[in-house]
Amino acid sequence: MPSSLPPAGRDLPSARRLYSARDRLYDGFIHLLRYPQGLQRFFEQADFLRFHLKVLDAGCGTGATTLALHAALNARHLLPAHFAAFDLTPRMLSRFWAALAQHPVPNLEIVAADVLALDKLPADWHDFDLIVSAAMLEYLPKARLAEALAGLRQRLAPDGTFVLFISRQSIWMDWLIRRWWNANLYTRAELEAALEQAGFTTRRFTRFPGLYGYLNWWGHVVIACR
Repeated sequence: MPSSLPPAGRDLPSARRLYSARDRLYDGFIHLLRYPQGLQRFFEQADFLRFHLKVLDAGCGTGATTLALHAALNARHLLPAHFAAFDLTPRMLSRFWAALAQHPVPNLEIVAADVLALDKLPADWHDFDLIVSAAMLEYLPKARLAEALAGLRQRLAPDGTFVLFISRQSIWMDWLIRRWWNANLYTRAELEAALEQAGFTTRRFTRFPGLYGYLNWWGHVVIACR
């Protein structure tokens, strides 16, 4: 795993500092909320999964999304798949590597990278069938959300799918997410505008299913296509 990030035209951002200090707390927080299990159940019911998916986890953190997606593909007998993942914070990636010792994911590449500097990714990281970004893009300045979305869209295959999990604007999340985790919150209208500006032609909002419906209080779930 790379020990440092390629230059991205920015100093150490606040999100990287935050998660370098709170990587263990974050892992405990999402497991307390059963967020990984909610992700897995969402993917188990998704209509866009198939054999031999080429997947990018943009802002993978400690690996919750990749691990949940791999488990869902396995449960639906849709493996093999090829996985790629990146995150800004090497401390988070270290925890991801540790989790892989207990839950191996074959055909997985991981690098440290910045979503605003995707040109630094490996040359063959393009034409993904599925790109997922969970709880990462809210750490960008709002003025740069559409830029990041457009960069990820360019990495999709022509018939690829983009899935976004992102924090919702509400009085409850203002305290929990904006104040405690220093992240932005988004209304549906803001996301619609950013996705349109980024060039996504098809967008639909959906929800965490069943017993994990309480996670919808936290965030939006958006499925978009090129």
